[in-house]
Amino acid sequence: MITKAIVPVAGWGTRRLPITKVIEKSMLPVGNRPLVDYSVQELIAAGVTDIYMVISNVEPCQVKAFYQDNVALNQYLAERGKTDRLEMAKTLPDNVKIHYITQDPSGKYGTAVPIAMAVEEYNLNESVLVFMGDDFIWNPGGESAASSLLKTIQNDDESAILGVEIPKDEVEKYGVFSVENGVLAGIVEKPSVEKAPSNLINVSKYIMSPALLAEIVNYTKSNDFGPLGQEYVVTDPIMNYISKGGIVKVAATDGEFLDGGSVEGWIHANNVVCGK
Repeated sequence: MITKAIVPVAGWGTRRLPITKVIEKSMLPVGNRPLVDYSVQELIAAGVTDIYMVISNVEPCQVKAFYQDNVALNQYLAERGKTDRLEMAKTLPDNVKIHYITQDPSGKYGTAVPIAMAVEEYNLNESVLVFMGDDFIWNPGGESAASSLLKTIQNDDESAILGVEIPKDEVEKYGVFSVENGVLAGIVEKPSVEKAPSNLINVSKYIMSPALLAEIVNYTKSNDFGPLGQEYVVTDPIMNYISKGGIVKVAATDGEFLDGGSVEGWIHANNVVCGK
């Protein structure tokens, strides 16, 4: 059983300036909860008890504050008999622990970096779920993204990646899967409609085996792109892993991918979650 997950939430959120000067991107509200909490609660429901969250080195950290108990608030609510509100203020069950890893925003940059940091910091040598902290899959009453991924693998040493079907005329904005017999064959970044291998897009939700995690660590260590060079994108070591014979199964979901990275995406996410 997979009980660990990595959730990267570091970075400046420059696409969402100026609001991200004072609110961390993963803490932008969708409905009455921050973006990241949709993924966190989904992972917990799927059986995750240890979450490795990669945060920025900026204090105070709003993500950390959200998942800590607010002693003064709890005391206030208890004294006034507001037990229902006291339960709402509890953001983590007692059996779940968040481990924090601090990432320097001026260092290596890209989706592979926080994953490698968490693996090395905590010597993770088992399969983990990896969910980015600024988007989520909305599927109330249906199967969660984590459940879809876990259902796809037969044992805990396998890797999987989640895909979402979108209209073919929208594929130019995304990484698009090439799939053969339920297994990932490639990812084409922002293809034209004519050259897109499918309409199944990457939404940065994974199960990563120890072998794939090792490939990601090696990729970040063996490349030095420099501060103005390319990003350390996680799809590069995933493709390296596949080229060496590694298998990444493709899981599908009928949920809706909601992304807070743009103003338009964030407004849409709020409209969907709030039923507007």
